Amino acid sequence: MVRINLHNAFIINEWESDTWDILPHNQNYFEIVFINKGTGIHVINDVRIPFQSGAVFLLAPEDIHSFEMEEPTSFTNIRFTELFFSAKSQLPDRTDWLHRIEHILHHPNILPGDSITHEDDRTTIFLLKRLLIKEYKAEMEFYLSILTNIVSTMLSIIARNIVEKYRSEGEPTPTIYINKADEILSYIRCNVYNPELMKIESLAEHFNMSPNYINNFFKKETGESIRQYILNYKILIAEFRLRNTSSSISEIAYGLGFTDESHLTKTFKKKHNITPKEYREKHIQLFRNKSEKN
Repeated sequence: MVRINLHNAFIINEWESDTWDILPHNQNYFEIVFINKGTGIHVINDVRIPFQSGAVFLLAPEDIHSFEMEEPTSFTNIRFTELFFSAKSQLPDRTDWLHRIEHILHHPNILPGDSITHEDDRTTIFLLKRLLIKEYKAEMEFYLSILTNIVSTMLSIIARNIVEKYRSEGEPTPTIYINKADEILSYIRCNVYNPELMKIESLAEHFNMSPNYINNFFKKETGESIRQYILNYKILIAEFRLRNTSSSISEIAYGLGFTDESHLTKTFKKKHNITPKEYREKHIQLFRNKSEKN
C-alpha cells in the first residue's frame, strides 16, 4: 500500500520481507517505522540495534539506516514530507506544540533504538496505527483532519518516551556518551525560544557553575562558545521552518529572538551566502521538481 495524501504531506507504506535490498541511506523526510512482527538488527547511524516485534523507530532526515532481518519481518512506516508541517496540510495552529517537539524530531537518535520505553504507550501507539490505517483506507468525511491529528499524537507520545529514555540512562554506553556538555546542549535545545534562559548567567545558575567556567567548559567540550552554538542552533531551526512551514520570515525571526527580519537575514546570509528568502525559494523548487518526477 503506497499512496500520497494531504498534498504529499505523508505516505503510509506496509510490507513484509525477509531481506533488505535497500542500501543504507539517509532521507529528506521524517519516518516512523513500526515492527509488526519479526526480529533482526536495525543499523542507525552505524550503531547496531536489535529489534523485535512491537519496536517503534523515529528517524530524522539526516539519519542513515538499514535493516538486517533474522526472519520474515512485517513493517509499517509513515513518511513525512516537507508539507506535513505546513498550513496547507489543514492542521490546526500547532506553533506551541512544534516548539516543544522540534528539537526531538531533529535529534531522535542521540541514543539509537526503540523509541518507546513505556509498554502502555506501546499499546496505545499501535492502536493509533491501526486507526490511522483504517481512516487512510476508508477516506470518510473528516479523515484528513483525523489522520493529521493521529500522527501528531503519535509524535507526542514518541517524543515523551525519547525524553524519558535520555533521563533514565544512568551509565554511558560504548557508542553513545551523555555528559554534562550534552545536558547543556539538551537544555539549550529545549529552551532556545526563551531569551532569558539562554543568557550565560541563567545557564550558569541552572547548572551550578560560574558564567566564566560554564562558557570555558562548553567551548572546551564542543569547540565553540555557548553564544555561537545558540546562534547556530537558531539558524538550524530557521532552516527547518523555511523548508517546512508557511511562516513568514519576520515571524520566524521574531519567534527565534532576532531583532527583526533584517537581523535574521544578515545572520543567515553570513552562514549560507544566500538570504532566507532565497533559501526557501530554492527548496520549494527542489520539492516541485521531486513531485513532478514522482
